[in-house]
Amino acid sequence: MPVADAGTGVLIVGGGPVGLTARALLEQWGVRALLVEKHRELSPFPRSRLVNVRSMEIFRGLGLADRITARAFAPRYGRVRFRDTLGGGDFASAAMVGVHAPVPESPALGVVTSQDRLEPVLLDAADAPVRFGTELVGLTEEADGVVALLADHRTGDERRIRARYVLAADGAHSTVRRLLGIGTAGPGALADVTTVVFDAGLDRWCARQPAGVYFTAHGSFTPLYPEGGWAWFGPTPDGAEATDWAGLVARAVGPGTDVRPVVRRVQHWVMDAFVAERLGHGRILLAGDAAHAVPVIGGLGMNAGVADVHNLCWKLAGVLQGWAGPGLPDTYAPERHPVAHETLRQAVANAQLLRGVQSRRLAQLRTGDTAPDQVELPWTDRYFAQLGLVLGVTYHSAAVLPETSDPPEPSAPGTDYVPTPEPGHRLPHLRLRDGRSTLDAVGAWFTLLTPDPAAWAHGRAVAAPLRVEPLPAEHTEPYGLGPHGALLVRPDGHIAARWPDGSPAATTLAAALSAITGRP
Repeated sequence: MPVADAGTGVLIVGGGPVGLTARALLEQWGVRALLVEKHRELSPFPRSRLVNVRSMEIFRGLGLADRITARAFAPRYGRVRFRDTLGGGDFASAAMVGVHAPVPESPALGVVTSQDRLEPVLLDAADAPVRFGTELVGLTEEADGVVALLADHRTGDERRIRARYVLAADGAHSTVRRLLGIGTAGPGALADVTTVVFDAGLDRWCARQPAGVYFTAHGSFTPLYPEGGWAWFGPTPDGAEATDWAGLVARAVGPGTDVRPVVRRVQHWVMDAFVAERLGHGRILLAGDAAHAVPVIGGLGMNAGVADVHNLCWKLAGVLQGWAGPGLPDTYAPERHPVAHETLRQAVANAQLLRGVQSRRLAQLRTGDTAPDQVELPWTDRYFAQLGLVLGVTYHSAAVLPETSDPPEPSAPGTDYVPTPEPGHRLPHLRLRDGRSTLDAVGAWFTLLTPDPAAWAHGRAVAAPLRVEPLPAEHTEPYGLGPHGALLVRPDGHIAARWPDGSPAATTLAAALSAITGRP
């Protein structure tokens, strides 16, 4: 008979970057959480490579940005390069926008870093309990919670734990998604891929032309850590079990380079591409790769997962702390599901374009064609300018109050980002008088930005946590406000409501928060 544990507010399943970020966010709200991870420790594998500018804004809000940046590569590595072999010269190059250099639209700067450098920072960011070597093997939904069956791989014991909510961040092969019977939509498995982690002296070809990734006709190379280490990844060859991985990597570096790689680790994996048909059921919610597995090209997957839990955790906190109605988490799916589909579309396009470039160039080299300018590259600076997808996400749900009664026009974020102070959009970054970003005024509370705080004093007696932030007069025009107007910003930095000309009634703010949070 399984032993019963004490309950928890939120059970987080999965100890990767998404689950660990959720744990830190919930602790910021004072919500009791327990994280379980079936592996015995954090992953030792590099995996994801990019923390984009939006994720760094989120980590900035958790006080982690400086620690993450200190362990990451310098901004000059925020670039991709295309070569025939690693030892050859570039025939194309593009900067990663928001990583290679600051952008005026954000107070943060993304970084190139390995997942095994990011995860320890996230683990240290909260004190909530973490159980490694513990696997979720069963779920039972009840009216006011979920009972989870957990298996401890070290002792063989099974325990039941009751949680008000389950947040599943347990990866592309999610146990929780399978137990819920939720299917997936999308291309599915795109390719079998192998990653080879190795050591080698490659500075003579890379130190003066740094990059986060070098795409070649013979696979791709990524520097792993500022102090050294490399990874090669590419299609898994036939007869992988007999492959000379050191020789394969040496040939990809280039002929005559005399490189002798020391292979440290080899991992075979599948490049998946799908979105879950639903983002959960009842009190069980999917996030990260459990909700959407996207190809790695472009660095969109992990970052989309971080944005998922940033959207979800404040809503769970609201219900658990009593200032939001039980329906608030229901706005998670209508807000994040469209983003998942658009992220998948962009990431699949990235992967297909890359494979096309590499295949065509390899075919040319095999026929003796050494002129790289004959490759018709689909890559441009605009292609890597993904700020529209990163910063331009727009939410439409009951947790956003539109300014008109007309239904919102569906829109898909593109490569360009145009700051927009309309409800549903991320709050545009501007500087306050004390030098902080307007995004720094956002946290574990709703924020009312107004040039006239006194005019809104009558509406501050509300259940939800709320702070009023004086807005400099010079910012009223870019935010579309008059001298008495206001923006109400959600804890995730998205605008919940806007009153361009001031409060129509003394109850306006309270009524808006009641509608947004679903609390009568």
